[in-house]
Amino acid sequence: MVASCKDQKKAVAICLQRSPCVMIERHNPQECLDNPELNKDLPELCIAQMKAFLDCKRGIVDMTKRFTGNAPLSTGKYDQQYENLCKGKFDPREEMEKLKLLNSQQKD
Repeated sequence: MVASCKDQKKAVAICLQRSPCVMIERHNPQECLDNPELNKDLPELCIAQMKAFLDCKRGIVDMTKRFTGNAPLSTGKYDQQYENLCKGKFDPREEMEKLKLLNSQQKD
């Protein structure tokens, strides 16, 4: 994975882990993305972050960005949060509240 898309990838993973599809319905994140029935219920924040990640990946192969660069290198902003979610060190209710808060801020 190119370092410039690492933060976007982790942001998508964190958002999917917090989504009702994973937290409440107990599907895995891949099922939530692949299944159209589950995909339509994803929070707008997750969809926006997925779009940003795909744009970043597209920028890797875009020859016009080869000289100027795709994006800033990874900052490690989501590393600790990602590790906690992967290891199960989180409170599901708290994560759902965070997702609701982030989703409502994006709509404003």
